[in-house]
Amino acid sequence: MSARRLAVVSAGLSQPSSTRLLADRLAAATATQLQTRGHDVQVDTIELRDHAHAVTDHLITGFPSAELRDAVQAVTGADGLIAVTPVFTASYSGLFKMFFDVLDADALAGKAVLVAATGGTERHSLVLDHALRPMFGYLHSMVVPTGVYAASSDWGPAQSDPAGGSRLAQRIERAGGELAELVSTRPSTGPVDAFADPTPFADLLAGR
Repeated sequence: MSARRLAVVSAGLSQPSSTRLLADRLAAATATQLQTRGHDVQVDTIELRDHAHAVTDHLITGFPSAELRDAVQAVTGADGLIAVTPVFTASYSGLFKMFFDVLDADALAGKAVLVAATGGTERHSLVLDHALRPMFGYLHSMVVPTGVYAASSDWGPAQSDPAGGSRLAQRIERAGGELAELVSTRPSTGPVDAFADPTPFADLLAGR
C-alpha cells in the first residue's frame, strides 16, 4: 500500500466545536475513500485555537514557535488539506486567515484542498465561493468542486433526505470522495526535510 497524508485545519474557537466536528467527519470520509483505493492514511489535525498566540507572535516577530513550525510542516507536507472555518462577519475567521498568512507564498501551490465552513444560518453558505475559494485560488491550490457548509440546523434530524441519510452527510461523502480521488491520482508529496540534501563542507569552505 502507498501512504497518503491528510492535514486538517480547524479554526473553531469553542470546545466542543461544530467546526471541529465537521472537520473530523470530512477527514473520516476522505480517509475511508483513500483506504478503499489501497492507501494507508495518516491524518494530522491542527486546532488553530491552540496556536492563536503563536500565530500572532510569528506575524509580529517573524519567528515561529516549535509547535507552530510543526503545524505548518504538517500542512505543507500533506498530500491533501481539509480547511474548515467558522463564519465571522460573512467571511472566514481572523485566526483562520492569520494561520495561512504565515505560510510561504507558494507553500500550497498545487495542493489538493477541500474547503468547508460552519455558521448559525444557511444565509452564510456563500462564504465558500466568495471567500474561501478565492483565497486558496490565490495560493494556487487545487480546490475540489464540492465545498461543505453546515448551519446549526444541519446537525438536527429534520434535515433527513427521502433518499436516505442527511443532506449534510451526503455532501460530506461527496466532498471526501472528490478529495480522495484527487489525492489518490497524484504522487505523494511526502514530508519536506530541510537537511536531506546538505551542501558538502568542502563547498562551503570554497564559497560555493
